[in-house]
Amino acid sequence: MRKLCLLAALCSPFAHAEVVRVEPNTFMRLPATTGVLQLEKLDVAEYGTLLIPAGVTQVSIDQLHLGREARITIVPADTAIELRVAQAELEEGSQINARGAAGNYEKPARPARDLNVRIESLQAPKLIIDARGGKGAPGYAGLDGGNGSEPGCTWGSAGKGHNGDNGGDGQAGAAGAHVRLELPRDYPDDWVSVRVDGGAGGNPGEAGRPGAGGKSKGCVVYRTDGAKPGRPGLAGQPGEVGSAGAVTINRL
Repeated sequence: MRKLCLLAALCSPFAHAEVVRVEPNTFMRLPATTGVLQLEKLDVAEYGTLLIPAGVTQVSIDQLHLGREARITIVPADTAIELRVAQAELEEGSQINARGAAGNYEKPARPARDLNVRIESLQAPKLIIDARGGKGAPGYAGLDGGNGSEPGCTWGSAGKGHNGDNGGDGQAGAAGAHVRLELPRDYPDDWVSVRVDGGAGGNPGEAGRPGAGGKSKGCVVYRTDGAKPGRPGLAGQPGEVGSAGAVTINRL
Protein backbone atom coordinates (compact mmCIF):
# COMPACT_ATOMS: atom_id res chain seq x y z
CA MET A 1 0.00 0.00 0.00
CA ARG A 2 2.81 2.42 0.85
CA LYS A 3 4.41 1.81 -2.57
CA LEU A 4 1.10 2.44 -4.30
CA CYS A 5 0.69 5.74 -2.45
CA LEU A 6 4.21 6.72 -3.46
CA LEU A 7 3.55 6.01 -7.13
CA ALA A 8 0.33 8.00 -6.99
CA ALA A 9 2.18 10.97 -5.54
CA LEU A 10 4.92 10.76 -8.16
CA CYS A 11 2.38 10.75 -10.99
CA SER A 12 0.92 14.17 -10.11
CA PRO A 13 1.60 17.09 -12.55
CA PHE A 14 4.45 18.39 -10.39
CA ALA A 15 5.41 15.26 -8.55
CA HIS A 16 6.24 15.57 -4.87
CA ALA A 17 6.95 12.79 -2.42
CA GLU A 18 8.41 12.96 1.07
CA VAL A 19 10.82 10.05 0.65
CA VAL A 20 11.86 7.81 -2.24
CA ARG A 21 14.05 4.89 -1.20
CA VAL A 22 15.72 2.28 -3.36
CA GLU A 23 16.58 -0.82 -1.35
CA PRO A 24 20.07 -2.43 -1.55
CA ASN A 25 20.79 -4.34 -4.77
CA THR A 26 17.47 -3.36 -6.31
CA PHE A 27 16.26 -1.29 -9.26
CA MET A 28 13.53 1.37 -9.31
CA ARG A 29 12.21 3.39 -12.24
CA LEU A 30 10.59 6.77 -11.68
CA PRO A 31 7.30 7.34 -13.53
CA ALA A 32 7.44 9.11 -16.88
CA THR A 33 4.11 10.93 -16.57
CA THR A 34 5.60 14.32 -15.71
CA GLY A 35 8.63 16.31 -16.78
CA VAL A 36 9.30 17.80 -13.32
CA LEU A 37 9.94 15.84 -10.15
CA GLN A 38 10.37 17.36 -6.69
CA LEU A 39 11.52 15.11 -3.84
CA GLU A 40 12.18 15.96 -0.22
CA LYS A 41 14.53 12.99 0.13
CA LEU A 42 16.01 10.44 -2.23
CA ASP A 43 17.90 7.52 -0.69
CA VAL A 44 19.50 4.95 -2.99
CA ALA A 45 21.04 2.22 -0.85
CA GLU A 46 24.25 0.37 -1.68
CA TYR A 47 24.36 -1.22 -5.15
CA GLY A 48 20.86 0.12 -5.84
CA THR A 49 19.88 1.91 -9.06
CA LEU A 50 17.31 4.64 -9.67
CA LEU A 51 16.32 5.11 -13.32
CA ILE A 52 15.14 8.53 -14.51
CA PRO A 53 13.10 8.22 -17.75
CA ALA A 54 13.71 10.23 -20.90
CA GLY A 55 10.57 12.35 -20.40
CA VAL A 56 11.82 13.87 -17.13
CA THR A 57 13.60 17.19 -17.67
CA GLN A 58 14.04 18.46 -14.11
CA VAL A 59 14.56 16.78 -10.73
CA SER A 60 14.77 18.79 -7.51
CA ILE A 61 15.90 17.02 -4.33
CA ASP A 62 16.17 18.50 -0.86
CA GLN A 63 18.28 15.63 0.54
CA LEU A 64 20.13 13.09 -1.59
CA HIS A 65 21.95 10.01 -0.31
CA LEU A 66 23.71 7.51 -2.56
CA GLY A 67 25.11 4.44 -0.84
CA ARG A 68 28.24 2.55 -1.83
CA GLU A 69 28.26 1.78 -5.59
CA ALA A 70 24.73 3.20 -5.93
CA ARG A 71 23.59 4.69 -9.23
CA ILE A 72 21.31 7.36 -10.59
CA THR A 73 20.90 6.39 -14.25
CA ILE A 74 19.43 8.88 -16.71
CA VAL A 75 17.92 7.55 -19.93
CA PRO A 76 19.25 9.20 -23.12
CA ALA A 77 17.07 11.94 -24.65
CA ASP A 78 17.41 14.84 -27.07
CA THR A 79 16.70 17.42 -24.35
CA ALA A 80 18.99 18.26 -21.44
CA ILE A 81 18.03 17.40 -17.86
CA GLU A 82 18.49 19.53 -14.73
CA LEU A 83 19.37 17.95 -11.40
CA ARG A 84 19.11 20.34 -8.43
CA VAL A 85 20.18 19.13 -4.99
CA ALA A 86 20.22 21.12 -1.76
CA GLN A 87 22.22 18.59 0.32
CA ALA A 88 24.03 15.55 -1.08
CA GLU A 89 25.87 12.72 0.67
CA LEU A 90 27.56 10.36 -1.77
CA GLU A 91 29.42 7.25 -0.65
CA GLU A 92 32.38 5.49 -2.25
CA GLY A 93 31.83 4.34 -5.83
CA SER A 94 28.41 5.97 -6.26
CA GLN A 95 27.79 7.87 -9.47
CA ILE A 96 25.40 9.67 -11.78
CA ASN A 97 25.19 7.88 -15.11
CA ALA A 98 23.96 9.77 -18.17
CA ARG A 99 25.65 7.62 -20.82
CA GLY A 100 24.39 7.26 -24.35
CA ALA A 101 23.03 3.98 -25.68
CA ALA A 102 25.04 1.61 -27.84
CA GLY A 103 23.96 1.17 -31.44
CA ASN A 104 22.78 -2.08 -32.98
CA TYR A 105 21.84 -3.36 -36.43
CA GLU A 106 18.51 -1.50 -36.27
CA LYS A 107 19.39 1.73 -34.45
CA PRO A 108 22.44 4.02 -34.45
CA ALA A 109 24.25 4.84 -31.24
CA ARG A 110 22.70 7.56 -29.08
CA PRO A 111 24.66 10.45 -27.55
CA ALA A 112 24.92 10.98 -23.82
CA ARG A 113 22.30 13.27 -22.35
CA ASP A 114 23.33 16.86 -21.66
CA LEU A 115 23.26 17.48 -17.95
CA ASN A 116 23.01 20.53 -15.68
CA VAL A 117 23.78 19.71 -12.05
CA ARG A 118 23.54 22.09 -9.10
CA ILE A 119 24.57 20.82 -5.65
CA GLU A 120 24.55 23.38 -2.87
CA SER A 121 26.08 21.20 -0.11
CA LEU A 122 28.19 18.16 -0.99
CA GLN A 123 29.82 15.48 1.13
CA ALA A 124 31.55 12.86 -1.00
CA PRO A 125 34.99 11.30 -1.40
CA LYS A 126 34.44 11.80 -5.13
CA LEU A 127 31.73 13.15 -7.40
CA ILE A 128 31.55 10.75 -10.36
CA ILE A 129 29.52 11.50 -13.48
CA ASP A 130 29.65 9.22 -16.52
CA ALA A 131 28.30 10.98 -19.62
CA ARG A 132 30.09 9.15 -22.43
CA GLY A 133 28.52 8.61 -25.81
CA GLY A 134 27.15 5.25 -26.88
CA LYS A 135 29.26 2.77 -28.82
CA GLY A 136 28.67 2.63 -32.56
CA ALA A 137 26.73 -0.18 -34.19
CA PRO A 138 28.81 -3.09 -35.48
CA GLY A 139 29.32 -3.70 -39.18
CA TYR A 140 27.44 -6.48 -40.91
CA ALA A 141 29.25 -9.78 -41.41
CA GLY A 142 30.06 -10.62 -45.03
CA LEU A 143 28.17 -13.51 -46.61
CA ASP A 144 30.06 -16.74 -47.12
CA GLY A 145 30.86 -17.71 -50.68
CA GLY A 146 28.95 -20.60 -52.21
CA ASN A 147 30.66 -23.92 -52.92
CA GLY A 148 31.65 -24.82 -56.47
CA SER A 149 29.65 -27.42 -58.40
CA GLU A 150 30.68 -31.07 -58.37
CA PRO A 151 32.04 -32.54 -61.61
CA GLY A 152 30.30 -35.24 -63.62
CA CYS A 153 31.86 -38.40 -65.06
CA THR A 154 30.67 -37.84 -68.64
CA TRP A 155 30.56 -34.05 -68.83
CA GLY A 156 31.28 -30.93 -66.81
CA SER A 157 34.28 -30.03 -64.73
CA ALA A 158 34.37 -29.06 -61.07
CA GLY A 159 33.31 -25.48 -60.36
CA LYS A 160 35.51 -23.01 -58.51
CA GLY A 161 34.31 -21.89 -55.09
CA HIS A 162 32.73 -18.43 -54.90
CA ASN A 163 34.43 -15.59 -53.04
CA GLY A 164 33.24 -14.50 -49.63
CA ASP A 165 31.73 -11.01 -49.32
CA ASN A 166 33.50 -8.19 -47.51
CA GLY A 167 32.38 -7.34 -44.00
CA GLY A 168 30.64 -4.01 -43.41
CA ASP A 169 32.29 -1.09 -41.62
CA GLY A 170 31.41 -0.35 -38.02
CA GLN A 171 29.33 2.77 -37.41
CA ALA A 172 30.61 5.88 -35.61
CA GLY A 173 30.22 6.22 -31.86
CA ALA A 174 27.87 8.87 -30.49
CA ALA A 175 28.88 12.16 -28.89
CA GLY A 176 29.63 12.68 -25.23
CA ALA A 177 27.46 15.08 -23.23
CA HIS A 178 27.82 18.74 -22.32
CA VAL A 179 27.86 18.77 -18.53
CA ARG A 180 27.47 21.96 -16.51
CA LEU A 181 28.18 21.74 -12.77
CA GLU A 182 27.47 24.21 -10.00
CA LEU A 183 29.28 23.03 -6.87
CA PRO A 184 30.19 24.41 -3.43
CA ARG A 185 33.25 26.62 -3.47
CA ASP A 186 35.08 24.45 -0.93
CA TYR A 187 34.67 21.15 -2.82
CA PRO A 188 38.12 20.27 -4.31
CA ASP A 189 38.52 20.15 -8.09
CA ASP A 190 40.48 16.90 -7.96
CA TRP A 191 37.52 15.17 -6.30
CA VAL A 192 35.40 15.78 -9.39
CA SER A 193 35.48 13.08 -12.08
CA VAL A 194 33.35 13.69 -15.18
CA ARG A 195 33.74 11.57 -18.33
CA VAL A 196 32.35 12.99 -21.57
CA ASP A 197 34.30 10.92 -24.11
CA GLY A 198 32.73 10.14 -27.43
CA GLY A 199 31.53 6.58 -27.82
CA ALA A 200 33.86 3.97 -29.27
CA GLY A 201 33.41 3.10 -32.93
CA GLY A 202 31.48 -0.03 -33.80
CA ASN A 203 33.31 -3.30 -34.37
CA PRO A 204 34.14 -4.16 -37.98
CA GLY A 205 32.05 -6.77 -39.72
CA GLU A 206 33.70 -10.16 -40.17
CA ALA A 207 34.79 -11.25 -43.62
CA GLY A 208 32.76 -13.84 -45.47
CA ARG A 209 34.40 -17.24 -45.72
CA PRO A 210 35.40 -18.61 -49.12
CA GLY A 211 33.33 -21.25 -50.80
CA ALA A 212 34.96 -24.64 -51.35
CA GLY A 213 35.77 -25.77 -54.89
CA GLY A 214 34.15 -28.82 -56.36
CA LYS A 215 35.90 -31.99 -55.20
CA SER A 216 37.85 -34.38 -57.34
CA LYS A 217 35.77 -37.37 -58.44
CA GLY A 218 36.87 -40.84 -59.50
CA CYS A 219 35.14 -42.26 -62.57
CA VAL A 220 35.32 -45.65 -64.37
CA VAL A 221 37.75 -44.53 -67.07
CA TYR A 222 39.37 -41.43 -65.58
CA ARG A 223 39.33 -39.11 -62.58
CA THR A 224 38.01 -35.54 -62.80
CA ASP A 225 40.05 -32.83 -61.17
CA GLY A 226 38.81 -30.76 -58.24
CA ALA A 227 38.55 -26.96 -58.42
CA LYS A 228 40.09 -24.23 -56.34
CA PRO A 229 38.24 -22.61 -53.45
CA GLY A 230 37.14 -19.00 -53.64
CA ARG A 231 38.85 -16.13 -51.86
CA PRO A 232 37.80 -14.94 -48.41
CA GLY A 233 36.29 -11.48 -48.17
CA LEU A 234 37.91 -8.59 -46.38
CA ALA A 235 36.97 -7.59 -42.86
CA GLY A 236 35.29 -4.20 -42.51
CA GLN A 237 36.85 -1.16 -40.88
CA PRO A 238 36.14 -0.16 -37.26
CA GLY A 239 33.85 2.85 -36.83
CA GLU A 240 35.13 6.27 -35.84
CA VAL A 241 35.12 7.44 -32.25
CA GLY A 242 32.31 9.89 -31.43
CA SER A 243 33.05 13.51 -30.63
CA ALA A 244 33.83 14.38 -27.03
CA GLY A 245 31.51 16.55 -24.95
CA ALA A 246 32.51 19.35 -22.61
CA VAL A 247 32.52 20.06 -18.86
CA THR A 248 31.95 23.43 -17.20
CA ILE A 249 32.33 23.88 -13.45
CA ASN A 250 31.04 26.97 -11.65
CA ARG A 251 31.34 27.63 -7.93
CA LEU A 252 28.51 28.67 -5.65
